[in-house]
Amino acid sequence: MTPTPIERNDTWWRQPTKPLHRIAGEAAVRRQARLTKPPGALGRLEAVAIQLATMQGQERPTLDRAQITVFVGDHGVVAEGVSAFPQAVTGEMVKNFARGGAAINVLAREQGVRLEVVDLGTVNDPGPIEGVLLVRLAPSTANFTREPAMTYEQLEQALAAGRAAVDRAQVGGAQIFIAGEMGIGNTTAASALTCGLIGLSGQAMAGPGTGLDGEGVARKAAVIDRALARHAERLADPAETLRCLGGFELAAIAGACIACAQRGLPVLIDGFIVTAAALAAVRMQAGVRDWLLFSHASAEPGHVRLLQMLNAQPLVDLGLRLGEGSGAAVTLPLLRLACALHNGMATFAEAGVSEKQG
Repeated sequence: MTPTPIERNDTWWRQPTKPLHRIAGEAAVRRQARLTKPPGALGRLEAVAIQLATMQGQERPTLDRAQITVFVGDHGVVAEGVSAFPQAVTGEMVKNFARGGAAINVLAREQGVRLEVVDLGTVNDPGPIEGVLLVRLAPSTANFTREPAMTYEQLEQALAAGRAAVDRAQVGGAQIFIAGEMGIGNTTAASALTCGLIGLSGQAMAGPGTGLDGEGVARKAAVIDRALARHAERLADPAETLRCLGGFELAAIAGACIACAQRGLPVLIDGFIVTAAALAAVRMQAGVRDWLLFSHASAEPGHVRLLQMLNAQPLVDLGLRLGEGSGAAVTLPLLRLACALHNGMATFAEAGVSEKQG
């Protein structure tokens, strides 16, 4: 019997991730101890600088060049009435991204960060648009209350789309990768995926998404529970869970996280939806966790549970819930400042300042 792509041991995403550079991290710790400040006075900015040094393999890390890739995909489960917005919005937002009118466009421009948009399949297909990379897998995923969201081939193609985005980022010299997403219905998919991965009910994870009221959230939870029941026998395998309950953009983000970890490129994780994809990536390849930095705490209720499962503490909590990679982009300046402080401050010896006694 021929194994499925998920069962094959030579699948690219099963290959080992790159180990962290512990020696560089230790050197960064020693440097922090010599800087002209009380130990720990810069709080988590110190820890971030050390973490980046461990990732980059150098005592003084830099983040001059970043890459933001927004993955777009529609969801068949929208037919179950789980979104406050019509599905046409996904294709309309692709056009908005191309025109530079979305929040993530503004954030990328203001920081001089390269931004790309990858359309993996929209019901309201905008057609070829300058500045949008078209990787059309289907108009949308299937309705996962009735069948798996993706075929085996679509899952592999979506994962590969994430890997290809990392390839382009590396060609551009990126030192950190940010994944964003857009797709009406994807909070339902992200919630279902999380439930499938960690064994929760729909009620435990369903939230308002783009603005559902209490009745809408209850309907979303019931839809998720139906999907979990339908695919229960497949949920022991994280890749199968992603195939059955995820989305094209979620799978692409998971693929990007795995590829970044394999190449040694740090990933700055956005909010609820991207974190759900990151959890899938970590479950598929445990070493991915070493390469993830977490930007912000989303206002979507289920994000807290996701962060706990990944033992992650986000840098900021601004009540954001937009998606698009916007929360990660907002946090990028903090990481750059952490590097600047780590690299640019004088040591006690250089400044001629007396160190702490005893």
